[in-house]
Amino acid sequence: MSAKLIKVVVFILCFATPALSLGAPYRITVLATNIADYGGLGEWSFSALFQSEQDAVLFDTGFKQDTVLHNVLHLGVDLSQVEKVVLSHFHSDHTGGLLVLREHFRSINPDALRKVFVARGFFDQRVTKAGVEVGPGDFARAQNFKTAAEALGISFIEIGEPTEVAPKLWLTGPVPRITETYNGPAGLFVGSKTGMVPDVIMDDQSMGYLTDKGWLMTSGCGHAGLINTGKVLQTIKEAPIYSIVGGFHLWQADTATLNRTASWLGERGLGLMMGGHCTGIAAAETIASQLHLPRSQISHAAIGSVITPDLKIIRSSVE
Repeated sequence: MSAKLIKVVVFILCFATPALSLGAPYRITVLATNIADYGGLGEWSFSALFQSEQDAVLFDTGFKQDTVLHNVLHLGVDLSQVEKVVLSHFHSDHTGGLLVLREHFRSINPDALRKVFVARGFFDQRVTKAGVEVGPGDFARAQNFKTAAEALGISFIEIGEPTEVAPKLWLTGPVPRITETYNGPAGLFVGSKTGMVPDVIMDDQSMGYLTDKGWLMTSGCGHAGLINTGKVLQTIKEAPIYSIVGGFHLWQADTATLNRTASWLGERGLGLMMGGHCTGIAAAETIASQLHLPRSQISHAAIGSVITPDLKIIRSSVE
């Protein structure tokens, strides 16, 4: 092959499509969700660790300040060498443990849990109709949360578009509301150019793990909509949505919504499902039943539940 032809091939590989990095496969361990194993702490929240030989990312940090810390010590999971954190959205049940985890593990590694990725709009101030301020973690004001985190050496990176944060791990950034308009609770408001408007959590983001079988989509609550989120991942690379992991806020979904969601997932090749937190056991069972997923391919997630690097489920003691 001539030198000129080699240059052309390299150019095509590097620039014709988004850079999809090679990397060792990840082991995914659930660190916070509603169901606890024997000795763990369960709560209305989510957190999971993605860990490979090359890199590691902590996705969400639980609700109460010490829940994830308790669970990692219980499970023997070491977060001291994990430097990257993704916060799926501002809600306290996903951001509550960040400061305590950073404070605990930075004594071992100054860079532990230091780099935190959030989507654009994360620090927008939310208020109730009565004017009560609501922010991330235990903070009423979003900027106070940011100040306290930065005082511990945390650096926030705001994401405005799909971004690769580790080999094979992509953040969606803010998800366009194309199919679903909003999937979540009401009652909070946020400022806009026209005044205060209902908050639909535009900072909701998910993380896609590009496996050999397709995308493994992880959401904290999926407030932007599962279908909308999956479509963003498929703009990065047209691959099956092979697996969904985390919370997808389907616990109160009506039959039509569940049917539409199951149909879309079936068309996109869903083969593995670990729906924890706000997914809802009944909703997950409905989707799995419609898609004829075998029991080996569905998990309701508990503290210590694992998806192995070869995409097998290891269930914790009660899950």
